[in-house]
Amino acid sequence: MKRSNLYLILLICLACMSLQLKALAQDARPFWSEIEAFQKQDRLAMPAKNGIVFVGSSSIRMWKDAEQTFKKYQVINRGFGGSTLADAITYLDYLVFPYEPRQVVIYSGENDVAMGVSATETFDRFKTLVTKIRERQPEVPLIYLSMKESPSRQQYRDTLLKANSMIKDYIATMSKAVYVDVNAKMLDRNGNTRPELFREDMLHMKKPGYDIWKKALLPHLLKP
Repeated sequence: MKRSNLYLILLICLACMSLQLKALAQDARPFWSEIEAFQKQDRLAMPAKNGIVFVGSSSIRMWKDAEQTFKKYQVINRGFGGSTLADAITYLDYLVFPYEPRQVVIYSGENDVAMGVSATETFDRFKTLVTKIRERQPEVPLIYLSMKESPSRQQYRDTLLKANSMIKDYIATMSKAVYVDVNAKMLDRNGNTRPELFREDMLHMKKPGYDIWKKALLPHLLKP
């Protein structure tokens, strides 16, 4: 075999290896496929600027009719996977900033707590997230939906409530920021969770749960 042919085969092999390594690197980034799906969706039909971005974990992602429910508010749903606050921080450049939103609604932190992250660290992650948002958009109004007590995660209740309390107190010191306590609205009169609001996994919500969120959110959403 001619040396030139050997060089050609070697170059092809190296190119293939490079593509494989790139694919593996992307696969190693949690939820990257969902972020890419958002990018593809935007290329097909970019949402108008100055909408309201909903960002967070699966409780946002599975709010399938959120954009229709809040249509006159121009909601853009960017919930992804079973993500954490740390994941939201990682992907802010893809989830929030391209849309130059007039308001950002956040539901995240529950998965951090369920992964064993302390209340203090969960709170610190929240502070990092909102700080990074405000660094790019100093005046953008923020809404934080409190972490809910899911029946399947009652072992994390104390940590979750402590983190909620810390976040609530911090938001009280911020300008143009609101803490919406959806958790309290989802409990019965004795302070217990209401399984009828949840799907079979006792983690994700049915429509009645989202109806509670809708009612709690509406007074705080900014109209165009």
